[in-house]
Amino acid sequence: MNMLIFIIAGLLVHCVFLASIFDIYFTSPLVHGMTPQRTPLPPPAKRLVLFVADGLRADTLYELDDNGTPQAPYLRNIIEYKGSWGVSHTHVPTESRPGHVALIAGFYEDVSAVAKGWKENPVEFDSVFNESKYTWSWGSPDILPMFAKGASGDHVYTYCYTAEKEDFGAQDATKLDTWVFDHVKNFFQAARSNQTLFSKINEEKVVLFLHLLGIDTNGHAHRPNSREYKDNIRKVDEGINDIVSMLEDFYGNDGKTAFILTSDHGMTDWGSHGAGHPSETLTPLIAWGAGVNYPQKVTSQFFEDDFLKEWKLEKWKRLDVNQADIAPLMASLIGVPFPLNSVGILPLDYLNNSAHFKAESIFTNAVQILEQFKIKMTQKKETTLSFLFTPFHSQMLRRTDVTTLHCHHNLSGVCMPRLRLLSDTEQINILRKARSYIHQEKYHEAVSLCKTLISLALEGLSYYHTYDRLFLGISVVMGFVGWTSYVILLIVKTHTGLTRSTHDKASTVLLLYGFAAIGVLIAFFLLIQTCPWTYYIYCLLPVPVWYAVVKEFRVIQDLASLVLVFPLGQSIGFLLAGALGIEILVFSFFYRSTLTFGLIAFAGWPLITRLWTQAKVTTLSWTLLCLLLAMFPLMPVVGREPNISLVTVAGLVILLISSLSLACLCKIKNKYVPKKDLTILLFQMLSIALSTYVVNSTHSSLHHKQGLPVINQIISWTTLASSLFVPLLSPTFFFQRLLSILLSLMSPYLLLSTGYEALFPLVLSGLMFSWIYMEKEVLQHYGDSLKPKLAVLNFSYTTDITQFRQLHLDDIRRSFFFVFFIVTAFFGTGNIASVNSFDPTSIYCFLTVFNPFVMGSLLVWKIVIPFVLVSCAFEAVQVTTQLSSKSLFLIVLVISDIMALHFFFLVKDYGSWLDIGTSISHYVLVMVFTIFIMLLSGLAQLLTTKRIELWGRTKRHSM
Repeated sequence: MNMLIFIIAGLLVHCVFLASIFDIYFTSPLVHGMTPQRTPLPPPAKRLVLFVADGLRADTLYELDDNGTPQAPYLRNIIEYKGSWGVSHTHVPTESRPGHVALIAGFYEDVSAVAKGWKENPVEFDSVFNESKYTWSWGSPDILPMFAKGASGDHVYTYCYTAEKEDFGAQDATKLDTWVFDHVKNFFQAARSNQTLFSKINEEKVVLFLHLLGIDTNGHAHRPNSREYKDNIRKVDEGINDIVSMLEDFYGNDGKTAFILTSDHGMTDWGSHGAGHPSETLTPLIAWGAGVNYPQKVTSQFFEDDFLKEWKLEKWKRLDVNQADIAPLMASLIGVPFPLNSVGILPLDYLNNSAHFKAESIFTNAVQILEQFKIKMTQKKETTLSFLFTPFHSQMLRRTDVTTLHCHHNLSGVCMPRLRLLSDTEQINILRKARSYIHQEKYHEAVSLCKTLISLALEGLSYYHTYDRLFLGISVVMGFVGWTSYVILLIVKTHTGLTRSTHDKASTVLLLYGFAAIGVLIAFFLLIQTCPWTYYIYCLLPVPVWYAVVKEFRVIQDLASLVLVFPLGQSIGFLLAGALGIEILVFSFFYRSTLTFGLIAFAGWPLITRLWTQAKVTTLSWTLLCLLLAMFPLMPVVGREPNISLVTVAGLVILLISSLSLACLCKIKNKYVPKKDLTILLFQMLSIALSTYVVNSTHSSLHHKQGLPVINQIISWTTLASSLFVPLLSPTFFFQRLLSILLSLMSPYLLLSTGYEALFPLVLSGLMFSWIYMEKEVLQHYGDSLKPKLAVLNFSYTTDITQFRQLHLDDIRRSFFFVFFIVTAFFGTGNIASVNSFDPTSIYCFLTVFNPFVMGSLLVWKIVIPFVLVSCAFEAVQVTTQLSSKSLFLIVLVISDIMALHFFFLVKDYGSWLDIGTSISHYVLVMVFTIFIMLLSGLAQLLTTKRIELWGRTKRHSM
């Protein structure tokens, strides 16, 4: 197969494997066609005020400072004397958009929605705002528009500041919150003289939404433990106090206003969010006003955490909820229909109302969730052949103890084995029984039965939502195994010389027709079930892949014969060594220190192979650099402890290295270096010096709250733009081109660094140079090659195909080294497999105004730079060892695919949010690695072999 065609096919196959995880585990949970459900009794509140303090952590709000003073005195007073409080448990990904959707619409978006935009609606959904009579909202342009666009009619009004105000480098990010408070006050002041507006805001079912972004902005810029973050909390506390007083005065203290304060997500100690760390998933919830319970004093209460003691709130009852539960709470307080897609369970303990009202509200909640279950079941039933359809059977009640089962039996009068089915008849019976309890004023029994029904309906929703998971998972695994098998056969057939088999044309044609028939049957099966188009891709992909495998049955026969005659002990040894290597790579995703042990083992490799006897200097440098690089995975995660002085040290070290390299170059070239080559090298050294200055200047300016200097921003973007272009101007001799690539990529890396990670590419590059020399020594040691000086080797000289040798077992070791170094390039500086590990201050030399996609792109480029360095070194290894790039690349592909399949089985959507987020991140990362390795191979060849002549072609001199 042509290499280009193979790479394109490989990219497509792996893109399908990557996308499959979201179809299998994280598809949109929404269904449509439900009937709105509202509590029939009068609500306690006419209006609701929702304060969302973006990025506010529960512990930071509730804790006392060193003097025993609350961070937010007014809200602390609410907790102790006026309202109810607790912790709202958020869902991954802990980002602003999904968090607000859970709060206001009551459901959790699929993980992929975070990549579909902060300002748009990737899917249509209902919300409390949409169900309200009127909603007025003030705050960020990244949040408010999505709820206005999702509302039916013209009753959701938004007032946003400009996106430019969301500046992490601003003098005072609390101005974002002050802007909101001031505009709310001005709005109500204007309403006094505007009769139309006055009448609207005095209507029932009104929502006022204040989105407060200052805390999140200060958390990103200064960390949650900073003075700025905590001062912002006090400002918000004062602002809420003012707004509450103003509203009570405006409405004449009518006692018809309910207030809720919460947050969309928390934040890690190093100022980021997105994953499932408790600091990100635990957010505050404080409710007070009309219809909300007063503080409930208790003598003791049990929670798995120790926060109550830390917060000095042991005496006040803590009422924890899931984030989606807040939406039905708001709907119940003002009497609007529960959001149609809500999966939240109304937290009755927050309500200060009659038992009748609570029973009616939870009954409405049960009917609303049951409506979704019925539609989900109907949809799945209509798209599944009747003899294949398996109705929902509850697993929850099977785990319930005998006493509870007996209680449920007595309450509902329904036989539990039949209740597990939750059939149409059982649904009607349960609802009828619950309504009967309400009529008989047996409210406790009605509430208990409705909660049981809600749990069953939610379990059933999950069941039908994941109905096709096993089917799709088997299809993807078949594709994975088939693809990996094909690549292995391709290696054996074209790069080892172990087989001499030819194709039998008759058998090939027969196989083609057979697999085509299988494909048609699969397509017909999917068609009659009206499956989504993506199902066709996942289910049909294994057909051509396995056709390609089975077509090579003669190669399989030859390979099996060779394995059978190979000594059993050696075969088992190779398998165990390969399995151990793969497991070490997998284990490193969970524990960075695994890389340290791996690098220490690498350091001892020359001693085992006795290479140290023939190349002592090379061996010594390899060992020392391995041990030096082994220190990085033991260091703290990047960004948690910024240290700009280390970035400065890295800049000075690279300048020293480049100066020494220039001196060596002059010595090698007999004190003559072409003027244009010298100019390029001096330009790169100047770029390093400027980058070092810009990092220090920018962080000093931001520390003094003077913003990002424009000249620094211009230099940063110019340096970034030139980093991939300048190396193409340098000579393609090994030493000069690799040095040029290092210098060019180090400039933007310094600009994106905040601490010790700036030293990482230097050590990694040193080890890569040593690796190139070591591989040359290995070939010499085994007598496979002459020993020309690496300095005279040229990337641009095309090697004659007759000089390419066949693969040896040692080439598997080379490929493993490459994959190990790629993994080290990612995890070595603490970029743990989660989006919350990235330090947003890394991009402050380029921009400080919130722009998620530009910021994300810059952070990705920071990760890619060490990958490029490793890939270029691997390209050099292939040239020095006289191997075609295709052969080693195929081995690398097999190793990475086995890792990807390993993580595919580890993906889960249950357990703690941290476990869920980590499992997703691991699979996505290893799949991106696999796809990226294909692209990096091409980028490395471009960077090493191509040269742009700006001054005209220079006459080459032999050295």
